[in-house]
Amino acid sequence: MSTPPSQPGAEPTDGSAVRIGALVPLSPPGWVEAGRHVLAGLELAVDEVNAAGGIGGRPLELVVRDSAADPHRAAAAVDELARLGVAALAGEYHSVVARAAAARADALGLPFLCSSAVLDALTDQPTRWVARLAPAQSHGWQIYADFLLKAGHSRIAVAAQPSVYWASGTRILRDHLAPRGGTVIELDMSTLAPAAVCDELVDHRATALLLLVGHPQPAVPIVKSVRRDPRLAELMMGAPAGQPEFAEWATLLGDDGAGIPFLRYLPERLSPLGTRVETVLRERLAEAPSFVAFEGYDTVAVLADVLRSHGADRARTAESWPRVAVEGTRGRIRFSRTPGINVWQWAWPPVQVVDRDPAQPDRLRVLHSG
Repeated sequence: MSTPPSQPGAEPTDGSAVRIGALVPLSPPGWVEAGRHVLAGLELAVDEVNAAGGIGGRPLELVVRDSAADPHRAAAAVDELARLGVAALAGEYHSVVARAAAARADALGLPFLCSSAVLDALTDQPTRWVARLAPAQSHGWQIYADFLLKAGHSRIAVAAQPSVYWASGTRILRDHLAPRGGTVIELDMSTLAPAAVCDELVDHRATALLLLVGHPQPAVPIVKSVRRDPRLAELMMGAPAGQPEFAEWATLLGDDGAGIPFLRYLPERLSPLGTRVETVLRERLAEAPSFVAFEGYDTVAVLADVLRSHGADRARTAESWPRVAVEGTRGRIRFSRTPGINVWQWAWPPVQVVDRDPAQPDRLRVLHSG
């Protein structure tokens, strides 16, 4: 009697490593600093899993591929990782890239736990193969819109570059603000120079400017232009996508980068696990870990728990999303079907609006929680 060949992702019995594929932006035009933090969290969790005996005595191995913020490159990497026999896929920061990866993972039947991308439409159709830790963009950005209204801003300009992600953010803000008396003014950064933004803000009588643009270009020049224009001394700038979270922002902008509220996905106080992980990540990164480093750690914590409980078979992993109950660095992680979201979703991670303290730019202040 002959035995059929094992399928990719099925459990071998020779004690070989259980492999997880990881997509992270590690080269431009990807946001390299964000990728470095995601990867630090992924790697720390893998090290801890292996120190505790691995997956049923088998080591856990991370197979990393650089997405470089390129959807086509990411889709090709998913194909390669699937051929290499990874049990699951993890990571990715950029939403448009994660969307391409999710579509390919769904087509191949490869479980994908997305760490950080927030675009609501991560897949076009409901899928059992994809789950996500980060909150959907509509959830986080509505909380940000509530913060703007609470702070007294009703005429809000958005300096936006062409992108599915930025267009989605603009739509979420407009739909949430308009019924509450708010107005969203779009400034197209494909036609405007950073210095010209100031005249537009004055002409439209905007009281807030949101930076829906890439970092460092053109975000840094826009901030510098606004800060140096005396007509805009009372204008609030914001960056809901989180650009000021990273140390490079403070390095490039100094005091000009303070007082610009952004979204981050951390609780008011970390759990004992989160506090321990924060200490180790700070040592590894030689700087304060961003929230995406915690997302990376939690991704492996969830996958390791699933793999220990259900083995490395891909179909069993996908079937396990609704049964996940894992204590992560930022709370207990469970997945559910959420209206309007086609993937298994943690609903919801903690959400904060935070800025860098103008009196001490290396210190972050919590301004609003949702």
